[in-house]
Amino acid sequence: MARINSWNPEDVHFWESEGKRHAKRNLWISVLALMLAFVVWQIWSVTAVRLNDVGFNYTKEELFTLAALPGLSGATMRIFFTFMPGIVGGRNWTVISTGLLLVPAIGIGIAVQNPDTPFMTMAILAVLCGIGGGNFSSSMANISNFFPKKEKGTANGINGGLGNLGVSLVQFVTPVIITVPWLGMLTGTSQKLPDGTEIFIQNAAFVWVLPILLVTILAFFGMDNLPNTKQSFKEQSAIFKEKHMWIMAWLYTMCFGSFIGYAAAFPLLINASFPEAGAAGLAFLGPLIGAAARPIGGWISDKIESGAKVTFYSTILMIVATIGVIFFLQTHSFIGFLLMFITLFLASGIANGSTFQMVPFIFTGTKAKLASPVIGFIAAIAAYGAFIIPKIFGWSLESTGSANAALYLFLVYYAISLVICWYFYYRKNAEVKC
Repeated sequence: MARINSWNPEDVHFWESEGKRHAKRNLWISVLALMLAFVVWQIWSVTAVRLNDVGFNYTKEELFTLAALPGLSGATMRIFFTFMPGIVGGRNWTVISTGLLLVPAIGIGIAVQNPDTPFMTMAILAVLCGIGGGNFSSSMANISNFFPKKEKGTANGINGGLGNLGVSLVQFVTPVIITVPWLGMLTGTSQKLPDGTEIFIQNAAFVWVLPILLVTILAFFGMDNLPNTKQSFKEQSAIFKEKHMWIMAWLYTMCFGSFIGYAAAFPLLINASFPEAGAAGLAFLGPLIGAAARPIGGWISDKIESGAKVTFYSTILMIVATIGVIFFLQTHSFIGFLLMFITLFLASGIANGSTFQMVPFIFTGTKAKLASPVIGFIAAIAAYGAFIIPKIFGWSLESTGSANAALYLFLVYYAISLVICWYFYYRKNAEVKC
C-alpha cells in the first residue's frame, strides 16, 4: 500500500478526490478490530453465567467480580492506550493491540475446561480481557484524525457504535457456540450441565481466535499511519489542564459507563432478579440496541449541529428508564424490566454518539490537536463503569437482596449529569454552546 505523505481532510478537494477513500477503508477495518476487542472485553459477562453449571463453585460476588474485572483493567489500559496512536502510529498500534487479544482468548479457552482452576487464575484472565477495553480509546483517537470536523460525529459514531456491537455479538453467539460439538472436540472435552446436557464452554473463547488473527493481518496490510498526527506524551498531556476535558469525562461516563457497565452485569442481573424466567439469553438485546443507537446519536448531532441538545434529552430518557426499571423490579414484571432496560441502553447509546460529537466543537482552533487525546482519555475514564456498575449491583444484591439500591445511586448520577450538560453546553448563555 502506498504511503500517505500528506493529510488535510478539511481541504474539500483533497477530501473528495483522495481523502474520503482512505478514511473509509481505515474506518471499516477499525470497526472490525474494535468489534473483536469488545467481544474479548465482555466475554466474561456471559461465560461467568455458566461456570457453576459445569462444576465450578464460585459465589455470586465472585461471578460478578469476574464480569467486573475486565472493566477495571480495560479502563486503566485505556489511559495509556489513548496516547499510543500519537506515539507509534494508528495502524501500528491497531495491529499490536488486536494481536494481543489472542492471549486472553486462548487462556480462557484452556482454563474453563478444568473446574479446579483457581479463582485467581480466572481473575488474571479477566484482567487480561481488559486489553479489549483499552483498544477503544486508541481506536477512537486514531479514527478521529481521518475525518473532517463536519463528519467526525458520524465517523466516531460508526466506529464506536459498530465496535460496541461486539458486546451483543458475544452475548448472542456464546449460548449457541458452546453447544457445537465439532469445535469443542477440536479443543478439549465436553462438560455436563445439571440436566445432563453436554456443552463445550471453551468454545466461548476459542471461536474468536481465527477472526482475531485474520483482522490483525487485515489491519497490517490495509490501514495507514497518518502523517503529522504523531504527538509525544508531553504534547498530548496538555489535556489534563483543560477543565472541559474533565467535564466531558463526567458526561461520557454517564452514558458510555452505563452502557458498558450494564452490558457486563445484565446477564447476571437477569438471573439474580428473575431466576424463574431463564432469560439471560436475552441479555444481548440491550447492548445490541445501545450499540446500534450510537451512530444515530452522532449523525443527529451532526445534522442539528448540537451534540449538547441530543445529550441533554438522552439523559432525561435515561432518568425515566431507570425509574421504570425500579418500578418493574418492585412489581416483579420481567417484561416491563426488560423493556425499560432496553430503553436505558437505547438512550445511553444515543448519548455515546452525541457526547463524542461535542468534543471537536469544544476543542477547536489552537486546541484542535487536543481533540483526539481528549476523546481517548474520556473514553478511558468512562470505561471504569464496566467495573463499578457490576460491583455496585453485586453489593446491592448481596446486601439488600435487590438491585434497587444500585439503581437509586445511578439515578442521582444521571440527575447531576443533566444539570452539568445544561449549564456548561446547552443553556442559552452556556460557556461553550455546542
